[in-house]
Amino acid sequence: MGIQVFHKDRPALMLPLISNDARMIVWPGVGAWTASMNYVRMEAGEENEVHSHSESEDTIVILEGNGSVDDLTNGRTLEFSAGDVIHVPVSVVHAVRANRGSPVVSAGGPCPADIALLRSCGADIPERSAK
Repeated sequence: MGIQVFHKDRPALMLPLISNDARMIVWPGVGAWTASMNYVRMEAGEENEVHSHSESEDTIVILEGNGSVDDLTNGRTLEFSAGDVIHVPVSVVHAVRANRGSPVVSAGGPCPADIALLRSCGADIPERSAK
């Protein structure tokens, strides 16, 4: 398999755990096991479900809007705005929220891909074959 090009408007999987409009673009379903990339649009006031990634770091680039991210493991809430990058270490329990009056658009995701989360969203992911 060689280089592939994907478009945010043709996602292969939606991630309702993250947002009503969370699109999985790069993930194991397209052959990417160590990286993942989603495109998310959260409406003003929307927030994702509290979750963590047991084996993945989550990195999110904020393209538009402002909001906050709850770090429930450490009892903190951090504000963010367009141009910021959020990094969530492995196993940190967190949730992202778009502030009222401001939709948030972001790109990013857990790396390596969070297989358990993807399966919980309905993804049919085969076992990874040995190299």
